[in-house]
Amino acid sequence: MEATSNWVRLTALGAIAPVVWGTTYVVTTELLPPGRPMTASVLRAVPAGLLLIAWTRSWPQQWGKLALLALLNIGAFFPLLFVAAYRLPGGLAAVVGAAQPFVVAVAAWFMHGRQTPLRQLAWTLVAVVGVGMTLGGGVTGIDPVGAVAACAGTVSMALGITLTRAWGPTAGLSGLASTGWQLLLGGIMITPLVPLLDQQSWVLTAKGVAGYLWLSVVGGALAYAVWFRTARSLPPTSTSLLGPLSPITAAALGWLILGQELTVAQSAGFALALAASILGQIRGPRVSAVRPGGRRPWRPGPARSLSAGHRTRWY
Repeated sequence: MEATSNWVRLTALGAIAPVVWGTTYVVTTELLPPGRPMTASVLRAVPAGLLLIAWTRSWPQQWGKLALLALLNIGAFFPLLFVAAYRLPGGLAAVVGAAQPFVVAVAAWFMHGRQTPLRQLAWTLVAVVGVGMTLGGGVTGIDPVGAVAACAGTVSMALGITLTRAWGPTAGLSGLASTGWQLLLGGIMITPLVPLLDQQSWVLTAKGVAGYLWLSVVGGALAYAVWFRTARSLPPTSTSLLGPLSPITAAALGWLILGQELTVAQSAGFALALAASILGQIRGPRVSAVRPGGRRPWRPGPARSLSAGHRTRWY
């Protein structure tokens, strides 16, 4: 009973991050200066990283693993995400991202010998279908650069989730400190892309400041802290199954705030994706299996505090 309670609390905590990331589309379109995706990525990551580093006041002892996680989770993922979002029609990038649990399952199998239950894989497929229905529309003239970026971004974040679960907190750092350093290092990695990809002039307004603060403090520091916390505690596929909550949150906000109408099929897809994200978590720790020579199945343990240990369309 206690293990189940821990599982529910961790899953609810992990759901906060993709829901918050689902607000990025509305914030970007309504508050931020147009045509500055790399600027938004840097300002989302660097201030949040500095805030968490200042709070925890910890210095890394293992730069190699930390830099790799920063690259996979932030430095590569953010630019690939925005390139895909700008170049792919009809929410196709979101559908590709919803397939992330499949990539996580393959990575967990090859890297750690951990087999993902077929039940979770089935719910992953349901989530992909639901996201496709929610964001659906005629998909014509697929941009190959956007398609490659979407696939690469999905692989990057999936590997980041898998390695975060496998490695745990970086030596010498708490979970919050590790999150802060990943955000800072990842943002620094993105900085050289700003003059290359952001061509429009940058005029900062009061609305822009509010938007950047939301993306940095809430969408960056808070969301990634709870996301990495969950990634270190739940099986990788369970964590990634929460991902579809992001595009369906974006769709819900588009309907509520921007007045975008949802068809019957889109509403059904919304409900389908939401149900898959929730039902895919049920009894996850009881059915994990491992191939010969691999690690033993995951079992939930006592929840640990954020400070003591442990991590858009719109992310």
